[in-house]
Amino acid sequence: CTRRSTGTKSWLKQLGNPYEKIATDAKGRIAIDWGVYGVPETFIIDKLGRIRYKHVGPIMPFQYEKTIKPLLDRLAR
Repeated sequence: CTRRSTGTKSWLKQLGNPYEKIATDAKGRIAIDWGVYGVPETFIIDKLGRIRYKHVGPIMPFQYEKTIKPLLDRLAR
């Protein structure tokens, strides 16, 4: 292993893979049902599978702190 790959493996082991929970929509049906608009888009889905939040475009730090993080905290309860 090179130093970089060892560091990467350590980072993934410690923090987890951020891409582990990305969904795919091979047939494109979910995109139609959810009203996908373009990329990037972010959806927050609750435990019952309901869309609780949709954000079109990149997420800026202030948007995360003001809107997304509080919603995730509420949904985690």
